[in-house]
Amino acid sequence: MSIGQLYKHRSLGLSDDDALKMYAVMCLANKYDERAIMLQRSGKIPFHVSGAGQFAGQVGMAFAMQPNKDYFLPYYRDYAFVLAVGMSLRDLMLSIFCKAEDINSGGRQMAGHFSDRKNHIVTGSSPVTTQVPHAAGIALAAKMKKQDFVTLATFGEGSSNQGDFHEGCNFAGVHKLPVIFVCENNQYAISVPIHKQVAGKIADRALGYGFPGIQVDGTDALEMYRVTKEARERALRGEGPTLIEMMCYRINPHSTSDDDMLYRTKEEVEENRKKDGVQKFKEYLIACDLWSEKQEAELDAQQKLLINEATKYADQAPYPKPEDTLLHVYAEGENN
Repeated sequence: MSIGQLYKHRSLGLSDDDALKMYAVMCLANKYDERAIMLQRSGKIPFHVSGAGQFAGQVGMAFAMQPNKDYFLPYYRDYAFVLAVGMSLRDLMLSIFCKAEDINSGGRQMAGHFSDRKNHIVTGSSPVTTQVPHAAGIALAAKMKKQDFVTLATFGEGSSNQGDFHEGCNFAGVHKLPVIFVCENNQYAISVPIHKQVAGKIADRALGYGFPGIQVDGTDALEMYRVTKEARERALRGEGPTLIEMMCYRINPHSTSDDDMLYRTKEEVEENRKKDGVQKFKEYLIACDLWSEKQEAELDAQQKLLINEATKYADQAPYPKPEDTLLHVYAEGENN
């Protein structure tokens, strides 16, 4: 690592403590992901969609936003992102266990459908990419009301081929809305590799909508922080949207229902596992003399306790009552 690369976080306005917090969130997301896979394999939970390989970039963009002010429309792999902007580990565990206390949907929806009014995380739906036009709509409200917040929506590269992506981006471009679109390009839409999905760069599509597009190394948390911060500042100046293509790799299968060895090799996965951004950020902190193996062991022990506590709590929490199935489905009132 060159001298110029050391302490890059400081030149971006991040303190040493900020950098350490970023790393802690990445590690917690990794541990949650690993525990969720184990719980599904043991029959404790029904389903899990892994986000491993994407957590460094998610944390980078999250730290560039303003929690409790900006609005977020994440997609189903964004565990590190939602942890970074305010959701708790217990929130995530209650969701995958489908328990009544789940703040996302009261145990009615699959995990990864994040919803948290307190932290301005807007409910996602099962059809992919619907969050893109929703994000444009929220940004339009900000512009009409002259409120200084920015909306950020994330999605996978497979989603970028849906009509909702085009419609949301086009509308945002026409009206110069304060919104950031982040495509987390993890190279695979379930089993379809990127070269069979997309001709050219997804970031280049922004030119057709009249706003900037940039392709970024999504395994570099600080680069993701930098470009997201610039996009947010641009939006607040009234200059409109930005499309960020976050290049990363989906380390685990698409979901716990997927056999990824049917469409890629173990060698490919292991090669990309070595390039994971969480490990890269750890090496960066060590090079900056901000981290040590002793601190790593202490953090690991602390986070294992948190994971165990959250798992136990969610496992013992009550399920939704059968008679509550139709709650919040129909409006209630004298005329209904």
